[in-house]
Amino acid sequence: MMELSEEKQRLDALRRTNLLHTPPEAPFEAAAQLASSLCGVPIALVSLVDDSQQWFKANLGFEGISCTDRDVAFCTHAIARDEFLEVRDTHEDPRFANNPLVVGDPFIRFYAGMPLRFDRYPIGTLCVIDRVPRRLSKDQRIHLRLIAVMLEGIIEAGAASRTP
Repeated sequence: MMELSEEKQRLDALRRTNLLHTPPEAPFEAAAQLASSLCGVPIALVSLVDDSQQWFKANLGFEGISCTDRDVAFCTHAIARDEFLEVRDTHEDPRFANNPLVVGDPFIRFYAGMPLRFDRYPIGTLCVIDRVPRRLSKDQRIHLRLIAVMLEGIIEAGAASRTP
């Protein structure tokens, strides 16, 4: 887990992207669609995690949901470890078994998230989700990492040009 000063620096980096609460953009939506297709899952998100919620910059399969509270967000765990996180069956993982997103709608059973970094800090994730247990192949993990690298480049290139 991140220390308090590190979390402050992470949040500062997130704010410098000027992405929070901005309208959908084609590159982020295309990345979510590509991740969903390559991993064979119905849900893919590009999430940004601030101090109280995770907000979706791209949302495929979670129609009508633009954010969730950070305390129930799977992506919080991925950015805290700052590494790829795969939960093959949420019912068998004590961190998530009683999560409201597992026991209620949308009934998440599988989650895989790749942290997205800006200025070295994990600001969010590219994640894929399913309603059935599963396991990603080595190639699928590689593809998620490659898409994440492309997204990081898009975030970096656009940060200076976006207005808050």
